[in-house]
Amino acid sequence: MKSEAIFLVKKGDAKDAFLRKEITLPALKKGEVIIKSEAFGLNYADVMARNGLYREAPPMPCVIGYEVVGEVLSIGPEGNADLIGKRVLAFCRFGGYGRHVITTELALVLIDDLPSSEVLALSTQGVTAYYMTDYLAPIQPGERVLIHAAAGGVGTLLVQLAKRRGAEVIAKVGSTEKEVIVKNLGADQVINYKTKDYVEEINSTTKLDVSFNPVGGSTFKKDWNHLAPGGKLYLFGGAELSSRFGIFSSLNFLRKMGILIPAALMMTSKSILGVNMLKIADEKPAIMQDCLIQLMELYLHKKIKVIVDKVYNVNDISSAHTYLESGSSIGKISIVWD
Repeated sequence: MKSEAIFLVKKGDAKDAFLRKEITLPALKKGEVIIKSEAFGLNYADVMARNGLYREAPPMPCVIGYEVVGEVLSIGPEGNADLIGKRVLAFCRFGGYGRHVITTELALVLIDDLPSSEVLALSTQGVTAYYMTDYLAPIQPGERVLIHAAAGGVGTLLVQLAKRRGAEVIAKVGSTEKEVIVKNLGADQVINYKTKDYVEEINSTTKLDVSFNPVGGSTFKKDWNHLAPGGKLYLFGGAELSSRFGIFSSLNFLRKMGILIPAALMMTSKSILGVNMLKIADEKPAIMQDCLIQLMELYLHKKIKVIVDKVYNVNDISSAHTYLESGSSIGKISIVWD
C-alpha cells in the first residue's frame, strides 16, 4: 500500500531534520491493523531521537512517533472486523509520523468523536504517568511527592493522578505561567527552579517519599539525598542530556548522576525505578492496554483533565519540534494532517 510519512533524515536542528516523502507499507500480519491517521502527538523522546540521544530510535532515515488518532482501514488475518471504520487512539512502535500507521489490535482504544488534541495526551504521556502512580508502585495517601517538569505532558497528569491518590504534591516548573497551571491542577507547593533552588525550597526536615524525575543528570543526586526511608525515585527521561559535545556530554551526564552501590538500596531502604514504556510495550503490551483503558475512564468521567498547548499542521513539524525542545510548552502538542 502506498502512503506518505514525515521522515527524520538528519540529526540536529529541527528545521533541517525532516522530509515528507512517499512510503510503501508491508502486508499486515495477524493481529495488526492499518490506521489512517488524522493526527499524531509529540513526545520529548522525539526530540531526543532527533538529537541522536535516544538509543531505541531506528537508524535514519526513519519515521518516529508513538501515537496516533485515526480510522481503522483494514485488519490482518483473523482480525476483528468490527474495528474497520472505527475511530481510535493507538500506540505505535515508531511510525507515528506516517499518514497510515500499522500497529496491533492490543494497542488501540475506541474514541468515537473525542477531540484528538486531548486524547493524544492520554497515550504515551498519560500511560507513562498512570503506570508510575497507579500500577508499578502505587502512591499511598499522605506521601510527599516531587514532580519535575510538572507543567509538561506527563507532569500535568502526574500532578492530578498523585492528588487523586491522596499525595502532597510539590510541583517543579520553569515559569510564572506554569506556576499558575499546576496550582490550578491541585499542586500543594510550586517551585520555579529558574528563580529558586528547588532543594532549598523543599523543607529539609521533611523528606520526600517519591520523586518523578524525567531530567536525570545533576537532579538525580539531589532527589536521592532528599528521599526518606521507603522512598522511591522514578527515572523516566534524560532531559538534561545534551548532544552539544558528543560523547563528552554523555559522560558528563553520567558523572553527575554518580555511582550507586546496590547494597546501598537495602541499607537506606530506598528504591530507583527505571521506566521505559517502549520496553513495557514490547514485552507486556497488555499492561499498556490496561493502563490506557483505566486512564480513558478517568478522562471520560472528568476525574482528570488534559492541558492542550498547541496544534500544528504537519507541514510545520519543524516548528513544533523547536517549540517542544524550548521547554516553553505546557501540556500536549499535537500535529494534524492536511
